Amino acid sequence: MKKVEDYQYKKVLVLGLARSGVSAASIMHKLGAFVTVNDQKPFSENPEAQGLLEQGIKVICGSHPIELLDEGFELVIKNPGIPYNNPMIQKALQLKIPVITEVELAYQISDAPIIGITGTNGKTTTTTIIHHMLNERQADNSLLAGNIGFPASMVASKALPEQYITMELSSFQLMGIDTFHPHISVITNIYEAHLDYHADRDEYVQAKWKIQKNQTADDILVINWDQEELKTLTKKTKAQIVPFSTTQKLGLGSYVQNGKLMFNDEIVGERADILLPGDHNLENILASIAVAKTIGVSNEQIMQVLKTFKGVPHRTQFVTEWHGRKFYNDSKATNILATQSALKGFKEPVVLLAGGLDRGNEFDELLPFFQHVKALVCFGETAEKIGRIGKQSGTEVFYVENVEAAVPVAFEASSPGDVILLSPACASWDQYRTFEVRGNKYMEAIEALQNEVEK
Repeated sequence: MKKVEDYQYKKVLVLGLARSGVSAASIMHKLGAFVTVNDQKPFSENPEAQGLLEQGIKVICGSHPIELLDEGFELVIKNPGIPYNNPMIQKALQLKIPVITEVELAYQISDAPIIGITGTNGKTTTTTIIHHMLNERQADNSLLAGNIGFPASMVASKALPEQYITMELSSFQLMGIDTFHPHISVITNIYEAHLDYHADRDEYVQAKWKIQKNQTADDILVINWDQEELKTLTKKTKAQIVPFSTTQKLGLGSYVQNGKLMFNDEIVGERADILLPGDHNLENILASIAVAKTIGVSNEQIMQVLKTFKGVPHRTQFVTEWHGRKFYNDSKATNILATQSALKGFKEPVVLLAGGLDRGNEFDELLPFFQHVKALVCFGETAEKIGRIGKQSGTEVFYVENVEAAVPVAFEASSPGDVILLSPACASWDQYRTFEVRGNKYMEAIEALQNEVEK
């Protein structure tokens, strides 16, 4: 970890805890700053704050008192989930107090180069594939960090110069950077998203685009060449462009040609050997190949990962093949767009398990994607709504109480060669605390069915 001296004796406010806030507060304390932590959760219910207090860090819990900002802070490190229209943030900006997110601190203390990955869809999958490819080349060559669940500053504090930090970055995190400078940046794609956080779409796009803000001609920007908006933006970067495309042959970059995975006109491997299904995952794979080849990972090492990588948990994750059926867990599909992407990824007949929290919307946008859906098993608050779409498409529809009950029904409705896919198109909160819990229940139900049938 670099011994940054800029923060010694400075008054720093860490606003909002969670793992990234705890890490930022601890590191700032070690760098000699006078740190105050402010978190909404009451102190008695806040083990993170209790642990920071034991380190000698000042903690204020239970509310965000705006008068706290009158204490002369020189920097605010905010939790990415706190929007910029929050009164505390608004006042900090009025007082001209710099407001950053924890990834900015991570860059400042890191001895290791950073590979930063952002985009609307595919960030986690792309980050994970790149991580595996680098570690296939050399053990512990890559450390995962960022929005993927490992606080960036904590990882950066331990990273060695010969390693890479492979960092997933959200628009929320990127809005709070100043000097952050990845050696390689990746933008998987940009669609409309998070407009409840950002003022408008342009602000969202500009937040994503900040990933390359400080890159120079010595750095690399890997970017989706199938999106005209991104191609246009590349005219404004100083970084070297390495494009990827699922639809066109490129002279430079990664693409697909005649069933081959290509990079700079070199055959990397066979598309048919990829274990991960779906055209949307092909985007993620090509972006990952572009990064890996740029760093020097061999074709054999790249393909070893692609032949074995089953997917990130709960994101079109291959679970098992049993009695000729392939089971996939896409519990992370908490909206219609995600389920559309999952269904587009399969050419085989699909038995779809869907349903969950009713947010008041209908599901007509799923109808064009039901060509391969042979049966639909519905559960949760939206069962009737989604079932209506199934009936409209001519699909056989079943209604069950929950995911666990859906698995045996889906198996009975399937045949060898079919895909059984959990892709709910809804949040889980009507029946399950998180989408991860829902996905785990699905996988447990598959295992229970196997045990019962094979007794």
